[in-house]
Amino acid sequence: MTSAPPPFDPELGAALELIREMIQPGLTAEDIETVRQGPGIALLAELDLTLGGAFEVEDRTVPGPRGAPEISLLICRPTAPAPARPRPVVYHVHGGGMILGNNRVGVDVALDWARELDMVVVSVEYRLAPEHPHPAPVEDVYAGLLWTAEHAAELGADPERIVLAGASAGGGLGAALALLLRDRQGPRPLGQLLMCPMLDDRNDTPSSHQMAGLGVWDRTANETGWTALLGERRGGPDVSPYAAPARAEDLSGLPPAFLDVGSAETFRDEVVAYASRIWQAGGIAELHVWPGGFHGFDGFAPQAALSRSARAAHLDWLRRLLAE
Repeated sequence: MTSAPPPFDPELGAALELIREMIQPGLTAEDIETVRQGPGIALLAELDLTLGGAFEVEDRTVPGPRGAPEISLLICRPTAPAPARPRPVVYHVHGGGMILGNNRVGVDVALDWARELDMVVVSVEYRLAPEHPHPAPVEDVYAGLLWTAEHAAELGADPERIVLAGASAGGGLGAALALLLRDRQGPRPLGQLLMCPMLDDRNDTPSSHQMAGLGVWDRTANETGWTALLGERRGGPDVSPYAAPARAEDLSGLPPAFLDVGSAETFRDEVVAYASRIWQAGGIAELHVWPGGFHGFDGFAPQAALSRSARAAHLDWLRRLLAE
């Protein structure tokens, strides 16, 4: 028996009512193309990614995985005079349930950090499911990271100080990338900032049942996204941890992690479990569970008090990480 869901934060609940007309929680496979054609993605092209001249912005095409198409990296470099030490990098992976979005989704958040902390932002474009199932997305993300590390000098960046960051599917792909880099002995990231990450294809936690039909990404939408990525393998015994990081048996040897999630969202329990397993493996993780937060609340309602607290926590963790 599934118990009643935790209540939404009152301020966030009011915001959720306002966006309910645009965003329904129960996305199905039949909805994917309609949502892709919606106004939200088109509006991203109008964003001022220079933040009023603070950044020089470039779209760079770089080699993709072996035998696969090239990928696009959105590169944003501060226009301020270069410091004595090369700048750290936010390597950003966008969200969208594995099925939506481009490398401009959510990059405004990374640019805010970068302006505050004098960082370079590299946001990777990856192929989307279901047209491109696993391992295409994570291999694209991996290829973009390798290019970034190898070409850091020309970006004025420090290859030893690359922080992986992403929200939702981007957080899941960031966690998968950290595993892949560890296992392939690739460049070691300085840290991984995983915001409400999408980690577990099994979609069967208490929170996934509690939040069915509620919020902005419920159990139905989650099944849609994971099935697009994995097909009939979703929920079965043969799912790679590079697709669903919650499947990883060994979480040792990973870079320090920041994870956060709302208490009133589908991903709550899988995120809490992932952080716990990092600690159990002897790793470093900081976990925040925001009371009454729905999925992606700080993006949908950035002025809410809880959103301001979450965004301050992201920046504070990054500042401490970079100071070490």
